[in-house]
Amino acid sequence: MAISNIHETLLMYTKQKSVINEQLSEVMFDMMSASRQTAEKQQQYNQKCQDAYYDPEYGYGTDEYMVIVEGYENDHLFDLAVLESWESELEMKKNNLETRLNEISAFESSWTKLLQNNIKKDFSYGSAGQ
Repeated sequence: MAISNIHETLLMYTKQKSVINEQLSEVMFDMMSASRQTAEKQQQYNQKCQDAYYDPEYGYGTDEYMVIVEGYENDHLFDLAVLESWESELEMKKNNLETRLNEISAFESSWTKLLQNNIKKDFSYGSAGQ
């Protein structure tokens, strides 16, 4: 009976690991998405600055140029701050999930050893009685 309880416990740990691995995959996908968005925001900012530089009316050398570029830069820095905050949150989630996964793996390992010991005892006990 003890062996079947240990098997149930191991199955519970397997299920928990599966759920955590799924959550970890989602977080990793979100981290990849955040990196892609950061690159896209940088590309958009560069394009806006280039367009402003060559603008015939408000381009480089005019008084308005610096104001326009400064506005673009402020918007860009705000966008990057939001993305960095999101990335930090995702990194923290990833670390928490990895910690939980390691803990569960350690528990699973100890229960597996306990199962092996119980099976060994049952086998030894059964053969000693014959």
